[in-house]
Amino acid sequence: MRPLRFFAVTAVGLTPLPIPEGAAQFDDLLAGLPLGVYSALRTFAHNQFLYLDAHLARTEQSMRLLGWADELDRAMLCAALHEAVTAVPWADSRVRFDILARPAPDKLGTDGRVLLAVTPLIPPPAAYYENGVAVGIAKGLERENPLAKTAVYTQRRAQFLAAHHEDVYEYLLLDGAGRILEGTGTNFWGVRDGALYTAGEGVLEGITRKIILQLAPALGIPVHLEAIPLAAVGTLDEAALSGSSRAYLPVVRVGEQVVGNGRPGPIGRQILAAYNEFLAREIRPALNG
Repeated sequence: MRPLRFFAVTAVGLTPLPIPEGAAQFDDLLAGLPLGVYSALRTFAHNQFLYLDAHLARTEQSMRLLGWADELDRAMLCAALHEAVTAVPWADSRVRFDILARPAPDKLGTDGRVLLAVTPLIPPPAAYYENGVAVGIAKGLERENPLAKTAVYTQRRAQFLAAHHEDVYEYLLLDGAGRILEGTGTNFWGVRDGALYTAGEGVLEGITRKIILQLAPALGIPVHLEAIPLAAVGTLDEAALSGSSRAYLPVVRVGEQVVGNGRPGPIGRQILAAYNEFLAREIRPALNG
């Protein structure tokens, strides 16, 4: 079991919180709490982040979409992020911060609504990038408000994943017309005839997705914001998932359908190389200076 560190973020700094017995992942830390919005991200070079401002802006958007009048204290949260990830003994971290819907002093012992959890990062194995991964279809799971990154959804996702044990890396969400929207915790991409396709609406606006949408045109790769029908997977040359802990991860099978020749392709390798160059230039600590 990976170690977990759990804190309340307050004006006086980080307040350590007890880890519930048996907690193995971030969602386990939130049982019984008034769930709100969250963001999950990773560190690079121990205590640096990629596009942290974009994560904070998306959290603020999620708060507005839920009708909250609260303001996110960015300075306080950035200071807490820096302190938490700098102090850990492991190389890089998977990080999640939550803004609760309301205080829960009876459960947490503090009125603070901002929670922060840190655990060692376990990135996908190199073989996944070399050989690609298989994905399934998440029947019965959907985002009620795709633009709002809510903890209620992650709890439902955890329940779904606990009940499904297919030999796949991720599951894809479909719309009512059978088109691929995104993964349960990733964005989905397809490549056909040298062009990149991804759903333009009805999906979470992933931060890695945002970066790829900038990089692809600069690489001369046309981008179409169009959802790919599940029935058309066989017409794709390549496919991939993107996310902050995965970068751009090739997909070689969707359900029973093989993508392209069943191997990662040149467009994916080009995008991943450009992404890695981009993050090397753009990573920053949460506190500059």
